[in-house]
Amino acid sequence: MWYMHEGSGWWMVFGGIWMVVFWGGLIALVVWGIKKLSGQNSGKQSPIDIAKERYAKGEISKEEFERIKKDL
Repeated sequence: MWYMHEGSGWWMVFGGIWMVVFWGGLIALVVWGIKKLSGQNSGKQSPIDIAKERYAKGEISKEEFERIKKDL
């Protein structure tokens, strides 16, 4: 009678792991949704950074870069 549930311990471990995965995924999804709706995007470059990058690649001359920098 005492050993009736002897093999069920592993199922409880897997259930606990799945519960953590489920709640972690749900929280990550909510955080992602809030960031998406708030318009927060850290991947955007400023116009001056784009001008610096274009100047470094040789797409624009020094005079053009200086004019862009002055306009911004």
